[in-house]
Amino acid sequence: MRVLSIILCLFANTIFANTPSRAVPEAFTGLNYTKAAYADKAMVSAANPHAVNAGVAMLEAGGSAIDAAIAVQVMLTLVEPQSSGIGGGAFLIWSDGSDNNITSYDGRERAPKLATPELFLDKNGKPLKWIDAVIGGRSVGAPGVLKMLHQVHTKHGKLPWKDLFQPTIELATKGFTVSPRLAKLVSGKFNPGIYQLSEAKAYFFPNGKAIKQGETLKNLKLAKALTNIANLGVDAFYKGDIAKNIVAAVEHAEKSPGLLRLNDLSSYQATERPVVCSDYNGVEHFNVCSMAPPSSGGLTVLQILELLEPMKLGNTIDSVDTVHLYTQAAKLAFADRNKYLADGDFVPVPKVADYLDGDYIASRRLLINKDNDLGKAKAGQIATFDNAYNVDISQPNTTHISIIDQYGHALSMTSSIEMGFGSAVMVDGFLLNNQLTDFSLSPSKNGKLVANRVQGGKRPRSSMTPVIVFKDNKVHAVLGSPGGSRIINYVGYALLGLLEYGLDMQQVVDLARVSNRNGTTSLEKNMSSLSLKQALENKGHKVRMVNMTSGIHGILKTDKGWQGAADPRREGTAVGF
Repeated sequence: MRVLSIILCLFANTIFANTPSRAVPEAFTGLNYTKAAYADKAMVSAANPHAVNAGVAMLEAGGSAIDAAIAVQVMLTLVEPQSSGIGGGAFLIWSDGSDNNITSYDGRERAPKLATPELFLDKNGKPLKWIDAVIGGRSVGAPGVLKMLHQVHTKHGKLPWKDLFQPTIELATKGFTVSPRLAKLVSGKFNPGIYQLSEAKAYFFPNGKAIKQGETLKNLKLAKALTNIANLGVDAFYKGDIAKNIVAAVEHAEKSPGLLRLNDLSSYQATERPVVCSDYNGVEHFNVCSMAPPSSGGLTVLQILELLEPMKLGNTIDSVDTVHLYTQAAKLAFADRNKYLADGDFVPVPKVADYLDGDYIASRRLLINKDNDLGKAKAGQIATFDNAYNVDISQPNTTHISIIDQYGHALSMTSSIEMGFGSAVMVDGFLLNNQLTDFSLSPSKNGKLVANRVQGGKRPRSSMTPVIVFKDNKVHAVLGSPGGSRIINYVGYALLGLLEYGLDMQQVVDLARVSNRNGTTSLEKNMSSLSLKQALENKGHKVRMVNMTSGIHGILKTDKGWQGAADPRREGTAVGF
C-alpha cells in the first residue's frame, strides 16, 4: 500500500459568477463541510437535507432503495430545481448487493422525432450562440427520469407508488426555506432565462424581486402535478394533462419554440442496459461498474483507471507525479470519448471489449511520458468507422444520489436537467431540461459526420457516471457526481483515491479537484497548492486554477459500517440507520 498523506484543504472564499459563460465551470457558492455519517443497515447521500430525509423516511417505512430514490428525486425537483427534476433525465445503476446481479437503466431524454441534425444551426449554417441554443423550447428533450424510476419501481419497489410523493407534496404546499445556494444562483442570474421567460420569472422573482435565502417558497402548481402523478400513475405525466402542458410550453415558448410533441412523450421508453465493468488492482482487488453509452462516463473512467493501474504513481494522490499521470490518462481517454461515444442505438460505437482491450490500452499507455505533458492527445484506432470530433456546450448542473437499503440493495443515480435551471421553460411548477444541447451543435466537421449529432428520437451523449464498486463480489462503494463533462474527472480521481490510496469516502469528497479534458490541466482554486501548479508547468502543462463545483455523494463499506459523505461544495447530507 502506498503511503497515505492528505493535505488539509482550506476553506475557499465564496465566489459567484454573475454572468453565464462557457469559461465558468459552474457558479461556486462556498464550502459547507460536514462529518461523515455511519450506519449499520442503510444510508442515503444526496444534495439536499430535505431530499435525504425523504429518502430515509421511505427506508424506515420498509421501502427499498428505489422507493427512497423516487422520494429523493421528487423532493429535489422542489428544493434543488436548478440541478434536476421530473422535467429531466437520469442514469441509474441497481444491484442486489453483489456483482452477479447488477444492471443499469437509461432514463436519458430523447430528441423530438421532428428534430434534424441542423437543429442548432442558424440561417447561415453556423452553430448558434450557446445561450441562444440553451434557453427556450428548442433545447428540450422528452423527459425520461419518471418513466425510468417507474420501471425500476415495478421490479424492486416495496412501497406503494403514491406514498413516495407525499413528503414533497406536503412541503410544496406549506413551503420550504430557500437555501443559500438556490438564492445565490437565482440572484446571480446564472441562467438569464429564468428572468426572461414569464413562468420561471414569476416563480423565482415574485413581485419582481429574486427569492432570498431564508424565505419560505411554496410551489402549489408542483404539488398539484405531483398529486396527479401519485394518484393516476406515471401516465399522468406522459399522456395526461401534464403532457399536454409540457408540449404547449415548448411549442409556444417565448424564446426559441421547440419541436417536442405529444407522441414524443407518450412513446417514451426507458431502457435497461448492461453495465460496463473493469477490474482494478490497488490496495486490494476491486470491480468497478458504471454506465454504458449513451453515457460516455463509464467507459472513459474505466479507460483512465486501466491506463493508470500498472503505473508507478506518487506516494500521495495530490503529488505532482500522480496528478501528472492522471491528467495524461484523462487526455487519452477523452480523445477516444470525443470521437467514438454516442447513442449506440443510432450510430455505431466501439464494442466494450475493444474499447477496454488490454493490448489497446497498453499501446495507449506508451504515449504517456512521466516527465512531460503529451499535449493534445489524438484518438486511437478502436474501430474502422471514422467520426469527426464532437463539439458541444454541455453545462455542469446535475445531481447525484447514492443509496444502500436495509435489504443490501445498492443504487447509484445521476440525474440532470443540464444547464442550471435547464431551458428555463417552466410548466406545472417544474423546469424542463435543455439536454438537447448535449448533442454536437454541428452535425459534421471537415466532411465527416459527428457521432453525437442530433437525430430524431436519439439520446444525446452524456458524461454522467454513476458507479458501484465491488470487493469480493459484494458492494464496497457507491458514488457519482454532477459537473458536466468534468464529472468524468471528478469520479475518476475519487475512485483513484478510494482504490489506489485507501482513502475513505469523506476524504475523497474533501479532496481538491483535478481535471483535464484533453487540454488545459485545471486545479481547484483556493484548494490546490501553487507549488503543484508550478511543478506541473515545469512538465509542460498549461495550468488554470478554477472553481470546480463537484457534488460527489458517496457511500463506503468500512469497519464501522456504511460510511456516507456529502460533497462540501453543495448542500447535501448523508443520513443512515
